Amino acid sequence: MSSDLKPWLDRAVALATENVADGGGPFGAVIVRDGSELISVGVNRVTRDFDPTAHAEVVAIREACRKLSSFTLDGCVLVTSCEPCPLCLAAALWSRVDQVVYAADRYDAAAAGFDDLAFYKLFESPRDTWTVPVAHLSVDQHNAPFDAWSANTARVEY
Repeated sequence: MSSDLKPWLDRAVALATENVADGGGPFGAVIVRDGSELISVGVNRVTRDFDPTAHAEVVAIREACRKLSSFTLDGCVLVTSCEPCPLCLAAALWSRVDQVVYAADRYDAAAAGFDDLAFYKLFESPRDTWTVPVAHLSVDQHNAPFDAWSANTARVEY
């Protein structure tokens, strides 16, 4: 990790700690561009917003994209108080950040009662062993949305 990101990591940890005092979850994140420009911050708002996707990283990514009027965050780094869970890691990958830097890890989160480690382990196991069934069911027009997408010359690639 570049030492210029350490102050941003300290900020993410402070946001997470403050969020606990405010009744939220112990997670905070910042999006930084070029190592020095704060683009957005996010804290865990799952219980506050009744939204299971309102993780600190997702909140920060959404705000950064709105602020930059872009669905990609090239040139930006996601700095977060804890190793991103699979949801947040996927959001970071989809946003095309240049790097993800974190403080605590999935084992620290598990010790505090969070499912991050369990979800990582779940994704390593065969789907037919999952407690929530995820099943493919084919319909005649299953590819119609992709055909429409491919035929749309005005589409915006992402």
